[in-house]
Amino acid sequence: MLKKLSLVWGLGALMAIAGGEGEALAEPVDKIERLQFGQSLEDMDSNPMGQITNVSELRDVQPTAWAYEALKSLVERYGCIVGYPDRTFRGDRALSRWEFAAGLNACMNVMERLIQENVAVLREDVDKLKRLAQEFQGELAALGTRIDNLEVRTAYLEDHQFSTTTKLSGQVVTALSGIVSGDKNNGTESITRNTTLGYRTRLELNTSFRGDDDLFIRLSSGNLEDYGPIAGTFQPVLGATEPEDGNLSNSVLYYTFPATENIRLWALGAGGAFDDFTNTINVLDGDGAFGALTAFGTRSPIYFLGEGTGAALQGTWDRLQLSLGYLAPAGNDPSQGEGLFNGSFGTIAQLNYDFSDNLTLALTYGYGYNTLDTSTGSQRSNFRYFTETTFGEAAKTSHNAYGAAFSWQLSDHFVLGGWGGLTKARTLNSIDLVDASIGRGSLDIWNWAVTLAFPDIIKEGNMAGIIVGMQPWVSSSSIVFPDDVASTDIDSSLHLEGFFEWAVNDNLSITPGIVVVPNADYNNANGTLVMGVIRTTFSF
Repeated sequence: MLKKLSLVWGLGALMAIAGGEGEALAEPVDKIERLQFGQSLEDMDSNPMGQITNVSELRDVQPTAWAYEALKSLVERYGCIVGYPDRTFRGDRALSRWEFAAGLNACMNVMERLIQENVAVLREDVDKLKRLAQEFQGELAALGTRIDNLEVRTAYLEDHQFSTTTKLSGQVVTALSGIVSGDKNNGTESITRNTTLGYRTRLELNTSFRGDDDLFIRLSSGNLEDYGPIAGTFQPVLGATEPEDGNLSNSVLYYTFPATENIRLWALGAGGAFDDFTNTINVLDGDGAFGALTAFGTRSPIYFLGEGTGAALQGTWDRLQLSLGYLAPAGNDPSQGEGLFNGSFGTIAQLNYDFSDNLTLALTYGYGYNTLDTSTGSQRSNFRYFTETTFGEAAKTSHNAYGAAFSWQLSDHFVLGGWGGLTKARTLNSIDLVDASIGRGSLDIWNWAVTLAFPDIIKEGNMAGIIVGMQPWVSSSSIVFPDDVASTDIDSSLHLEGFFEWAVNDNLSITPGIVVVPNADYNNANGTLVMGVIRTTFSF
């Protein structure tokens, strides 16, 4: 193997000016497909830095280098070399005959162009290049053959690829899980101890028509059940829950495009969610497939206060980012009291600010009608579900939600994060029972969490995480229920979650973890709920 500077010296010496003007040649040099000096065959379709005009542009070539003058002659007289994007030449890299032939080929093409433009070229330089061309005749001929082969292969791939504008990706999540201890209904009933194996499958199509837009379609299927009804609380609900009994559906459809240089718009046709256009700033947010195991550990509950059809925008100005969105769960339903503007809806506004590359703060506000339930936390915090299952009718509600979150990367392998939130809700109707009535009122719902993330632990691609917090609970309420049913969550209950995500390879990860919830459903009588999970994620 030669060295790269050896090639420079050899070619430069051949073409150095010995003195006097050379004779302009009339006959052209035999034309060969052009390949820039300094590039391998694999790099032939790109020119990262472009032709340099002065050897001083190369940061790693000093005037004291033994090949400096030869390189200077190549650059200034014939200009047939290129550098790397970081403005280096990397002259000490090993060189093969193929690369020598590529460099020779580049200089021959420069010579040909100069001759065709009637620029004076020394005959002795051309003669020396011809002698080198004879020496490397096999390699130069093979360059053309390999280029032809690459063109044939490229044409075949273009003719047989899925789409010229659409990228297909997929993901399969399986979860081996089970609750190993815990009670419900004031400690009178044990939670069923069953080990289950469920799955969630997603196929995603990203189509771009002009390069900066995206038509997103997600097809999903699964049978990973919701643990909420089984456990008597939404605290153990997994982030990958997909209780569709294996039915395939078009779960998400939206189109996004830039309106201006700083503002991007979304038109969400189906299955939209606030996190589609809002940064949750939680490094453990892997949408159930990666990172946190539970829905609560995945992101703040404020992002679950809306879904469906609607529109959104995101504006970015340097370190500041603004997200606004409106979603209606039954936006496609023409029935009375439904649709985009006459039925349930949720809105969100969030302001993010990057204080540095490692520290981000977000302030979030949400308002909604009949979208109070988040499927996280206690039954009472999911107030519509609670009134429907307990009294037979879902109360109509409106809410104002306030949240703050931060993410602080303290090192390459440690990220501290967290959030806190308050939702102030009120009921908009009374519920008439057989011998009683539940009047209108208000309730306050709180939640908070601290997250510890350890990316690339042990090896690149791994992730370990710990989440400590309190899922949504009703701290105060003016609503009076009959039969001495409590209107608030009277006790405290923490959420403790730990996991280790092992990246087997780029397409497979295995994540064992545990979830511990003392005083399940914020009731001391229910004891401690413990759930074990082994999640496996296949992606392509």
